[in-house]
Amino acid sequence: MLYRNLRRHCQSVVNQLSLPRPFSAEALCRQLAEQRNRPLHLMPLPPEAGAIGACGLWLATSTSDFIFVERNTSQPHQEHIVLHEIGHMLLDHNSVQLTEPTGLKEIFSDLDPNMLRRFLARTNYTTRHEQEAEMLASLIRTTADESSPGRPLGVMDKLEAAMGVGIQHAR
Repeated sequence: MLYRNLRRHCQSVVNQLSLPRPFSAEALCRQLAEQRNRPLHLMPLPPEAGAIGACGLWLATSTSDFIFVERNTSQPHQEHIVLHEIGHMLLDHNSVQLTEPTGLKEIFSDLDPNMLRRFLARTNYTTRHEQEAEMLASLIRTTADESSPGRPLGVMDKLEAAMGVGIQHAR
């Protein structure tokens, strides 16, 4: 029952989006930056963040959004990370405080904590916010694949899109 409510909630958010065609995470970032009237920058994740278990971060300042992405992973996984962080943004999730003992304050020590509005670390999927962001990322990808012109998607294509990975299989 909880899964159904989570999916329904996230699908309603996706239904409000006008996904770019052809779809890419970068194109969606450009579109969201324009709609939100604030720059959205894709940046490499600092190595120290990976050491504490993060593979993606969304940082919102008073004027811009930044999504930090692990670069030592596959392109489909990087795109999924970006979509996950966009999920946090679209769902207006609360921030993690920089003063928490996560090591993030040290990684971004040159940033003024008073300047930050949001700072989210993607390290696990046990919280409701992480589950929502993960579901939203998967639904964005699946919806984009279903609405793109071309051949119909098979079961394996849908599985790849939902998982954010490329599975080798015969076509």
